[in-house]
Amino acid sequence: MRIILLGPPGAGKGTQARILTEKYGIPQIAAGDLFRENIKNKTALGQQVEEILKAGTLVPDAITIKMISERLDQPDCKNGFILDGFPRNVAQAEALEEMLKKKGIKLDAAVQMTVDDDDLVERISGRFTCGDCGEGYHDKFKPPHDPDTCDKCGAKDHFTRRPDDNEETVRTRLDTYHKQTKPILPFYEERGLLKTVDGMAPLKNVTAEILALFPSKKTPNQGIQAKKNG
Repeated sequence: MRIILLGPPGAGKGTQARILTEKYGIPQIAAGDLFRENIKNKTALGQQVEEILKAGTLVPDAITIKMISERLDQPDCKNGFILDGFPRNVAQAEALEEMLKKKGIKLDAAVQMTVDDDDLVERISGRFTCGDCGEGYHDKFKPPHDPDTCDKCGAKDHFTRRPDDNEETVRTRLDTYHKQTKPILPFYEERGLLKTVDGMAPLKNVTAEILALFPSKKTPNQGIQAKKNG
């Protein structure tokens, strides 16, 4: 399975990527994670990115593509990968397509997780976590039984909220997505790769919708079992 997960911030791309990673044994690849990993490991690309970020400017697409290219050459990508939130614009989509073509790699799909803006704002702006164990909560959908106590670890008065999880910031991020990223949907639709799932559905339903797009794909365990039965 070689797919791209597309959707605005908060649509649940990261969550679904982790589920698919566990099920199929293939890596989740996100540009931000690659930046941090290369910086931490002090690679040549990481040092370039660190300087760029310190200067407060955007990392050039060429560097991002090169990092992804090197990541795809690693052994754990042999059986597939999940690109989480990349590409973000048409130029990146074109550069990614060219890079994959040179490697002889074909994408199976670009999966768009559709959302309703107002519902997504409510979903994101209401979430918070336990500062001790990291358990996630939501003002409306998943409040703790005791408003001041974590259900999981019992920590008291230690809930935290991300500073950017507020309505104004979320709507700004959504506006950026609609202007910059949404135009790549026709790019993948023209290539017959665009698939759509309801990102606002319950988590298990979203996962089921994504899996239904790839009925012929088997997990490593399924493959092993099939050989035994044969």
